[in-house]
Amino acid sequence: MKIIDLEESSDRPKLNWYPGHMAKASREIKAKIKLVDIIFEIRDARAPKTSGNPELDQILSQKSRLIILNKSNFVEASDLVRWEAWFKKQELNFIFVNVMDKIALKKVTKLAKKIIQQKNLKSNPHSSDQKKEKKKLKIMVIGLPNTGKSTVINQLAGRNATKVAPSPGQTQHQLWISIDNKENKDLELMDTPGVMPPHVSSETQGIWLSAIHAMPDVVIGEELTATYVVKYFLKNKSLYFKERFQLENFDGPVEAVMEKIAVLRGCIKEKGRPDLERVYKLILLEFRKGDLGKCCFEMPPLTK
Repeated sequence: MKIIDLEESSDRPKLNWYPGHMAKASREIKAKIKLVDIIFEIRDARAPKTSGNPELDQILSQKSRLIILNKSNFVEASDLVRWEAWFKKQELNFIFVNVMDKIALKKVTKLAKKIIQQKNLKSNPHSSDQKKEKKKLKIMVIGLPNTGKSTVINQLAGRNATKVAPSPGQTQHQLWISIDNKENKDLELMDTPGVMPPHVSSETQGIWLSAIHAMPDVVIGEELTATYVVKYFLKNKSLYFKERFQLENFDGPVEAVMEKIAVLRGCIKEKGRPDLERVYKLILLEFRKGDLGKCCFEMPPLTK
């Protein structure tokens, strides 16, 4: 079995995935941004910075933005504390949540309304003294693929009550979502396609994005990504990972761990050979569900 070396190499090309429709979607986001009050940018808490899109930072800075770091339940509390301190230092509006938790999602909408209220008061200090007609809060929801954008929209709209209809000037891939449920009837959402950054800074960051499934497995390959995930848990001495796969220690070669998992999960081919392709798929599936243990691939940068 060949285990790919995960060290950075200048000989290998950068790992990017930026189909043509994403370039179009990025342009449409920029064109439509003036129609909304606030941006919900959905990220994955296991890669808090890398799962953002630097390409859109400049345009997003012109509009109120709330960074929603989803899947925080997959991250150790100590890592969340470090990242919370970093985001505060950057003076960014953010919240770490599990968007499957409806109670937690209420905090998101409450914070969004507070951000808009503070912005309005700053631009017009006397606005609170004026009686204004209450209008719907228009929200654009953006994010990399599979960060939880659709889940946020469905949870806010109500799965059985969601009505999607084209809006005037609407493109094929952007939709206004009207909300009928009583709890969030003062919201109106604009759905957008998942958009990757056109360039990924390093091979390692590309693997992180592959692990959280922001890009298809075929771009990098299941072997490389699954091997990285296993090495991560071994390096960080995850007791949960060790117990899940009945490992004796963290020091064994990755090859042996992969074969152990194959035997444990019945991923065996003819003549008792381990079916490693099935093992790679299993590792990635369980990792993405949060079943392998808590994880945060990156630590806050030392500089901005």
